[in-house]
Amino acid sequence: MTLNPTIAAWLDLIKDLPPLESLPVAEARASIAAAAALAPPPPAVGHVANRELPGVDQPIRVRLYTPFGIGPFPLTIFFHGGGFVIGDLESHDAACRHLCLAANSIVLAVDYRLAPEHPFPAAIDDCLAVTRWAAEHAGEIGADARRIAVAGDSAGGNLATVVAIRIRDEGGPKLCAQLMNCPWVDTDMARPSYRENGAGYFLTLDLMRWFEGHYLTTPEQRQHSHVAPLRAKNLTGLPPAYVLTAEYDPLRDEGEAYADALAAAGVPVVKKRVSGMIHDFPMLSLNVIPEAAEELAAFGAWLKARFASV
Repeated sequence: MTLNPTIAAWLDLIKDLPPLESLPVAEARASIAAAAALAPPPPAVGHVANRELPGVDQPIRVRLYTPFGIGPFPLTIFFHGGGFVIGDLESHDAACRHLCLAANSIVLAVDYRLAPEHPFPAAIDDCLAVTRWAAEHAGEIGADARRIAVAGDSAGGNLATVVAIRIRDEGGPKLCAQLMNCPWVDTDMARPSYRENGAGYFLTLDLMRWFEGHYLTTPEQRQHSHVAPLRAKNLTGLPPAYVLTAEYDPLRDEGEAYADALAAAGVPVVKKRVSGMIHDFPMLSLNVIPEAAEELAAFGAWLKARFASV
């Protein structure tokens, strides 16, 4: 397959911008915020509310998106991407609104602590704390505690499945689904998809090294199953999974390997690769190409089916 023409035009448009990994962290974050501010107005949902929830070391900012209608609604806890270094509630606001509408689910977006100020495992601890709070206080936010999913893109996909693993290992609460959009699930950067797509397709090998260098503090952490869940010895008992990959994504091979590992462990899995697309295309281009909107709709349909099965 060839690269999607609209994606190719977008890549050509940004090719002369300084790479994120060449910038100080504060400037990289500011550039992402500036790009998010230029996006078209996002769709309306029933209600949006910002809150602070108790965390391990400090309060955690979250944003609640509630659908139109009367609850209780299912609940999707969303962890944004950005290599554990960039991204926030604003960068993924439109995506969360689309997901809220598509799944007819409350979406609880988590503004977890970022590296390098807060390296591994701070982000995981925050996401786990919010997930547990949400299960315990579901009624307060109009949610149904029996129907809770975790979801995320890229590093957020890592957080979603690692939270699912920790919940399995550390006493609940029960989850009914995990949705991973182009997830980062391993630290092996020698896979064929890195060699094929490690330069020129938005997410690069150099940027992945930059992210990892900020997130981890020791070489030994690269082998930890909460950093690289593909290396986990036991994936049984995890909730059903949806794993999306993109043809021109350095993370393609590890995402597909993780989907296969989940299936081998007896976890029901939807494994889907989209041809002609780059890393995280549903979030990057949801206002630009039909395939992005179609995939967000597919996420919602799958979540609806999982919620209905409970």
